Amino acid sequence: MGEYRSSSSVCYVILASLLISCTIGEDPYRFYNWNVTYGDIYPLGIKQQGILINGQFPGPQIESVTNDNLVINVFNSLDEPFLLSWNGIQQRRNSWQDGVYGTNCPIPPGKNFTYVLQVKDQIGSYFYFPSLTFHKAAGGFGGFKIASRSVIPVPFPPPAGDFTVLAGDWFKKNHTDLKAILDGGNDLPFPDGLLINGRGSNGYTFTVDQGKTYRFRISNVGLTTSINFRIQGHKMLLVEVEGTHSLQNTYDSLDVHLGQSYSVLVTADQLAKDYYIVVSTRFTSQVLTATSILHYSNSGTSVSGPPPGGPTIEVDWSLEQARSLRRNLSASGPRPNPQGSYHYGMINTTHTIRLANAAPVINGKQRYCVNSVSFIQPDTPLKLADYFNISGVFSLGSIPDNPTGGSGYLQTAVMNADFRGFAEIVFENAEEFVQSWHIDGHSFFVVGMDGGQWTPASRLTYNLRDTISRCTVQVYPNSWTAIYMPLDNVGMWNIRSENWVRQYLGQQLYLRVYSPANSWRDEYPIPKNALLCGRALGRRTRPL
Repeated sequence: MGEYRSSSSVCYVILASLLISCTIGEDPYRFYNWNVTYGDIYPLGIKQQGILINGQFPGPQIESVTNDNLVINVFNSLDEPFLLSWNGIQQRRNSWQDGVYGTNCPIPPGKNFTYVLQVKDQIGSYFYFPSLTFHKAAGGFGGFKIASRSVIPVPFPPPAGDFTVLAGDWFKKNHTDLKAILDGGNDLPFPDGLLINGRGSNGYTFTVDQGKTYRFRISNVGLTTSINFRIQGHKMLLVEVEGTHSLQNTYDSLDVHLGQSYSVLVTADQLAKDYYIVVSTRFTSQVLTATSILHYSNSGTSVSGPPPGGPTIEVDWSLEQARSLRRNLSASGPRPNPQGSYHYGMINTTHTIRLANAAPVINGKQRYCVNSVSFIQPDTPLKLADYFNISGVFSLGSIPDNPTGGSGYLQTAVMNADFRGFAEIVFENAEEFVQSWHIDGHSFFVVGMDGGQWTPASRLTYNLRDTISRCTVQVYPNSWTAIYMPLDNVGMWNIRSENWVRQYLGQQLYLRVYSPANSWRDEYPIPKNALLCGRALGRRTRPL
């Protein structure tokens, strides 16, 4: 009997050692508990109903490190369904956590949902936002930072401080009123102002020490308008674009289109006083401006006079700046290998997709479309319908791969793509309007952009050596933008206009990246806590 107990003890010791080693070897976990409520906010000086997270507008900043596991418990205290999405977070093998209606059931009022996601092999500056209906117009957004692991070198010295700048246009009307305007078939009026970190002009101060260098992470979280960002009397050294270390060019001002994020280094190398930080609208006949304060800690002089002006409607200026964005080929990314070791320009594309935006009137109402299709939300999230094989929710190929030139029509648009393909996607914009496109679950190479009509001969102008890699890209008026994208992430992924009016009124689609292997190696199984709705009600996720 004693010998048996001794053998058992040895087994238990071995098992315990294995469990401890597995636990030690696992990437760290970070836990967040968020309560989403309505609250009074005064961003432009009048009271509005805002969406707060833990009483904050903007919401709490997410601080993480490459490969961290994030457990974010979101309790919905609103009187309507709610979802959060994570702009630029790739959700590797895990579109279940993407937080858009095509992948997730909304969180019902008075209920909670726990997102479990990993920032796998990512670094950089991003943001989160509410993705349902027109909630983004009420707040609910916040910064999302992914720092590099300590063992991976970063191509610049550690800054003395790290600031998040969430800027964008804002309306004085509540989000419910704005939604009603759109539901009535009308477009929104011009925005009422711009905000920086939830506040109007001079409502926010960034304090710096003279002689030190600081990192500013800038995101355009607005609804309808590109912006230009600048700091009075100071140069900006660009170091990161949505997770890619960039060639370190110096800029006096930087265009930030809807949904985009940048990191710049700013050295406090001027006289000790206060300076304007300025954002202003781009490509608009009426120019809106908002300011914050760059305050030197030893300053005795407040800002005075007008803030410095910036570009307004100059498209060529913006295009040349966009073309100047390059990858830092000698820098490591989230892994210890140089970013330039991935020779995207030497990979044969397997699929060319051309996506043209337009603004048709359908059934007497203003809509927006892609390749003539104006997206309508299904009664069941597409990912759930695909997983449970529920017929009648969507059809693969319900949007063509190329512009048709036909009239606009309503459809739940889903495009099919094969896992491990390498797609060329051309965004074509024949409108007098700057477009901004985002693709969930992926980072892509911006190989070309120019005015006029794209043709196969346009490929001769592509940058196939060191272009920037990102997740959101602009398309200028009467122009095209081409990207190369590795289809390396199985799932159901949203491709959308970052202009939230256009997204809400149909300018989006879903890309189903499919692997026939049905393996956990390619895609995680449905989460046990997945919310079920629509025609997926009554189904089972997985056994406990």
